[in-house]
Amino acid sequence: MNTDPTASSGGIGQPRRRVEDRALLTGRGRFTDDIRIAGCLHAAFVRSPEAHGRIVGIDTAEAAALPGVVRIFTGPDLAGLGRTSVNPLMPELRPLPPQPLAIETVAAVGAPVALVVAETAAAALDAAEAVFVDIEPLAPKPPDGAAAAYRARETWRSKPAGEARNAAARATVSLRQPLLAPAALEPRGLVADAATEPGRLTVWLGSQSPHRAREELAAVLGLDPEAVRVVAPDVGGAFGMKASLYPEDIAVAFAARTLGRCVKWIATRSEDFLAATQGRGQTVEAGLSADSDGWLLHLDASVRAPLGSWMPYSAVVPARNAGRILPGPYRVASVEIEAAGIETNGAAVGIYRGAGRPEAALAMELLIERLAEALDLPPEEVRHRNFVPAGDMPWTTPTGQTLDSGDYRAAYDRATALLRSEPAENDDLLRGSATVAYIEPSGLGWETARLTLGADGTITAATGSTAQGQGRTTAVRQIVGGGLGVDPDTVAVVHGDSRAPATAIGALASRSTPIGGSALVAACRDLRRQAEERLGRPIGGRPDWTAIASQAGDLVADVTYSAEGEAWGYGAVGCAVAIDPETGVPTVERLVWVDDAGTVVNPMLAEGQLLGGIAQGVGEAVLERIVYDADGQLLTGSFMDYGIPRAADMPPVMLERMETPSPANLLGAKGIGEAGAIGAPAAIACAVMAALRPLGVKHLDMPYTPAHIWQAIRDARTDFGAGAGIERESEE
Repeated sequence: MNTDPTASSGGIGQPRRRVEDRALLTGRGRFTDDIRIAGCLHAAFVRSPEAHGRIVGIDTAEAAALPGVVRIFTGPDLAGLGRTSVNPLMPELRPLPPQPLAIETVAAVGAPVALVVAETAAAALDAAEAVFVDIEPLAPKPPDGAAAAYRARETWRSKPAGEARNAAARATVSLRQPLLAPAALEPRGLVADAATEPGRLTVWLGSQSPHRAREELAAVLGLDPEAVRVVAPDVGGAFGMKASLYPEDIAVAFAARTLGRCVKWIATRSEDFLAATQGRGQTVEAGLSADSDGWLLHLDASVRAPLGSWMPYSAVVPARNAGRILPGPYRVASVEIEAAGIETNGAAVGIYRGAGRPEAALAMELLIERLAEALDLPPEEVRHRNFVPAGDMPWTTPTGQTLDSGDYRAAYDRATALLRSEPAENDDLLRGSATVAYIEPSGLGWETARLTLGADGTITAATGSTAQGQGRTTAVRQIVGGGLGVDPDTVAVVHGDSRAPATAIGALASRSTPIGGSALVAACRDLRRQAEERLGRPIGGRPDWTAIASQAGDLVADVTYSAEGEAWGYGAVGCAVAIDPETGVPTVERLVWVDDAGTVVNPMLAEGQLLGGIAQGVGEAVLERIVYDADGQLLTGSFMDYGIPRAADMPPVMLERMETPSPANLLGAKGIGEAGAIGAPAAIACAVMAALRPLGVKHLDMPYTPAHIWQAIRDARTDFGAGAGIERESEE
């Protein structure tokens, strides 16, 4: 990766190795299943075999008589509990919180209907298999949301669409993205302990937001939040899947409280395929018009996002993001956009790395490619004419978003040049290439940080931004080291504990460095101010904090930082693909990437985030798809049926970065964690379509599996064209 870091004296900008890795790579990590509490019971769930149905009866007698069984809970036992909340980000919202255990009806295959608590995990599983559930099947809701009432809806309209009447050409897309399984390396699970501290509940939970989990658990169980502590130990990946409280979390915590014991539940991989939140799955119908010179006039789009059978906290984020991010990095005279969430009979659908951003980028970039073809212009020319100019930043988009800073054209031109630097081979393969652009909002709102100067001069940083493998401890040390003028390795870091700081949001929406990092910057400034007030003098850029502590005593800087606006990362991706026309096998030969994430704390961490996102983007584009049959049964319930990318599936990647600090936060940082998953699918899609277009294939939905591509090639050869998706306006 070409980084050209601008390192500060304290380490910001330096490519420092991750301090977390040694423990994790030598088996000394401490994940949820590693929590051992004496006398802890074990839980197993009985799940619905039907996608939709009425519960006729549940017979637990045989199971309850088995050795080691302590208690079996069913829906009515938990009927009096409160409900989890749904973030009301869309104006037309009808929340659908989960039932911890189904009562009267089930709405998805895998929905929990009973909870067995036993002395051992094996005893709990044996008893769960012995529970008899009688469910009368009902017809499931259609997966495309046809004739269904919206659970969430928002519209954006800017100016009358009169400009569209002067259009020389119009392009359309009709996209259906596959549902995806986040497939974190560590499945879900929790340990709920109501025995060690009577009257209190301590929960170890693989969570991106332990503070919110504490608030939600307390509300559902009717407890004072101070009586609940949630700790996120080492977390083996999350990607949005571990952002909200699940029905299983509530049921296990309730069981622990009811029994006054410790109860552990660890999901199997099959359970996560069935009942963990899924991502993507949106359908997008969109049209884009331009005048004869290629200036964009009007964008209309309809986004339909499946919500599944219940709504997690951030359920509406994917639909809302897909709508509000359009038209991406481009100027369009007017828009008419509708985004809606639709209830379906399947696992809950929530935020997954990118959360609506990839869907918007894919639709917009395919529209640009098709519009360029209709206008007989090079796609790069259409993009050039319509990028928001760097000199016009900050720019308010037609959907009301404020793009804070950046040079979209410069990033695009650099990526285009890098892609063209290697000529394609001359062989019998179908080849295509494309360079696309994307933007990545980094979330709004606040985050917390606490810095403590101990009497011995030690510095402890507690951050509300949690870690699921991103290298958070390393980054926090560098930010605090830079802010206080100390060696980063001397800073102790605390995260993932709802007691420190007292409140927080967590790791969501690419916000941890822009907002969480800025909270740390603010805390550093406050600690310096306190020290100077105690001493009555300036302390300089690299102070002796041990000496300061001996004179000033303990100091604590507790900060809640609110960002002034949303920081928007951006970049451009170039992709070259080759397709074997006889087998349909696609090969992503290489990707080039130019990303601008503002101030980069650690280029090595940034590179890891980009490559990880690219891997998931490649998986979405060519491998991954959750499939339900007509009866709502899951057909892709294991890695035998659901493909995820391996090392061999990763193409050669060339990364470069630009650095335009954001004015929206103290650190000047922008999001980077989701960039790879946003840009890679759009780039691969446009390159694949460029390769297939000469055969008459005009559209193909992801994933681009060999069978999918082979069928499209065969259809194109036997039926001239597969639907153009391009309309020429009349000359009149």
